[in-house]
Amino acid sequence: MNLDFYRARIDNLLKTHLPQDDSPLSEAIRYATLQGGKRFRPLLVYATGLSFNASLEQLDYPAMAVEIIHAYSLVHDDLPAMDNDLLRRGLPTCHVKFGEALAILAGDAMQALAFDILAANTHPNTLQMLRLLAKACGAEGMAGGQALDLAVVGKNIDENQLQHIHRAKTGKLIKASVALGALCANTPINHKTLEDLGLTLGLAYQIQDDIFDVELETVVRGKQQGADAALNKPTYPAILGMAQAKEKLAKANEQLQQQIQNLQLENSPLANLMAEVIQRQI
Repeated sequence: MNLDFYRARIDNLLKTHLPQDDSPLSEAIRYATLQGGKRFRPLLVYATGLSFNASLEQLDYPAMAVEIIHAYSLVHDDLPAMDNDLLRRGLPTCHVKFGEALAILAGDAMQALAFDILAANTHPNTLQMLRLLAKACGAEGMAGGQALDLAVVGKNIDENQLQHIHRAKTGKLIKASVALGALCANTPINHKTLEDLGLTLGLAYQIQDDIFDVELETVVRGKQQGADAALNKPTYPAILGMAQAKEKLAKANEQLQQQIQNLQLENSPLANLMAEVIQRQI
């Protein structure tokens, strides 16, 4: 799977579908969405769907929607009332550049735009996709996970509690990205096995991010090094120690490879993307 091709595709689609006027709100939306990023979640949509012969054109809609939802979540997560981050992707965060009020409104508008774009898909499973994405980013998913995350700052929690938080905050949207691609598919799918893969992937991704927060310098990652520790937030390295966190990550990556084999998707676009995730450096 040519990741650069699909990153370019999603970037071009986003540029076309984001607001085009010169208002400060539209400028903030474009800034928050188009300033770099790995585009991991839309890549997951494409990789999953293409592995099951989905139409590329119909995958475009959920791919755009999930990336806009992710970008909006970062705008709100960075706010002073949340994580109070000043740097994102090596640039000032949205509220630093545009002010807190406009950043909040940009996030609100981006969430609405994501569902508007997804609703325009002509696939017969579009309503199911809309409900799936809503649950992934709502009180049972991303927003609920962020609330739990804020509630445990400075507190001692165990690994199971941390996993519950990140399964909602990070894992549900990653799992939804896999499921959205699957819902566009034209061949039979074992959805339960795919959901399990999405959960494992969300866990691996979060552990790796926690490790990066400790080990990668700000200039490399584009985000302030040690931000989690500065906020006294529970993380996998903080709870388990770095050695055990890396061991847990290695086990999750092994499980991902086994799940790909169980799905009989060796050499598929999804398998290729999983290999990239396992080897990722940023």
